[in-house]
Amino acid sequence: MADTAEYTAELAEWFRRYEDRSKAKPMEDYMRNQYPFLGLKTPERTRLTKEFWAKHGIPVGNELLDVVRQLWLLPEREFQNVGMAFLEKHAKKAKKTDIDVFESLITTKSWWDTVDYLASHTMGDHLARHPDLIPEYTERWINSDDLWLRRTAILYQLRYKQQTDVGRLFDYISRCKDEKEFFIRKAIGWALREYSKTDEQSVREFVAVSRLSPLSEREALKYVSR
Repeated sequence: MADTAEYTAELAEWFRRYEDRSKAKPMEDYMRNQYPFLGLKTPERTRLTKEFWAKHGIPVGNELLDVVRQLWLLPEREFQNVGMAFLEKHAKKAKKTDIDVFESLITTKSWWDTVDYLASHTMGDHLARHPDLIPEYTERWINSDDLWLRRTAILYQLRYKQQTDVGRLFDYISRCKDEKEFFIRKAIGWALREYSKTDEQSVREFVAVSRLSPLSEREALKYVSR
């Protein structure tokens, strides 16, 4: 691909043809007006993305990452969602050092809708393939002033099931459990709830002695209390 900027511009023009302000406003309200929207819901966005790929192809390697970074700069939130669809295509071909690009996306235009996917899918899958990166990166995240990096440190193992490093998960939760930040308390509960599907007893025991916030505890025990 000769020009990723031209490719991204064509993609943006393609999506903007279908802007619908009547749908955009409720979407913006739901996301607390963090970002403007085109008004394209997930099924339509997915369809348009596949149609664009069929016509223009999908870049690979560094060119794909360049497109993702350019999509991240566009104002409407749908473009960050499309960027994550590109990342899904990139996952199995990602270089070890691509983790720095993924991290930059987590800390740019951060909100739960991008961070949660990047943490549990993009970053989680990448760290599973390159576990030697885990100590350096996740330790830095859990100690970061950026709440979204702390949330990522808690959530990156969300889909690990039996491969979960339980000691690390419980340690990171213990370090953050007294925070007042909603998104951290919610992440704690979510991570524990998912792991309870693999090891209910260890989650019950951890919650019993950890003095979590009511929100975290309630979320953590949702599955085991069903």
